[in-house]
Amino acid sequence: MAVENRAARNGSAILIAICTFVLAMTGAAQLSAQPMGQGSEQERAACRHDVRRFCQAELQRNSGDVLGITGCLQANRGRISRTCRNALASHGQ
Repeated sequence: MAVENRAARNGSAILIAICTFVLAMTGAAQLSAQPMGQGSEQERAACRHDVRRFCQAELQRNSGDVLGITGCLQANRGRISRTCRNALASHGQ
């Protein structure tokens, strides 16, 4: 039961972090066009696996630390998936 609760919390934290990341990387004009807290499903999915794989320490410290998670993905740029690299690049990262 505790393992399932931890997995659910980690999954929620990852989704929140990815949504926050996507929002932080979009321009102000795009923010007004999207509901708060939402990136496209493709944007959220692009880095989900990479965040889970490479950025667990940042998620556990503070799942809302967009800069920390972005920095982690950038530090692992050579190891993350092409789709995640493309998502980062599309947001100027």
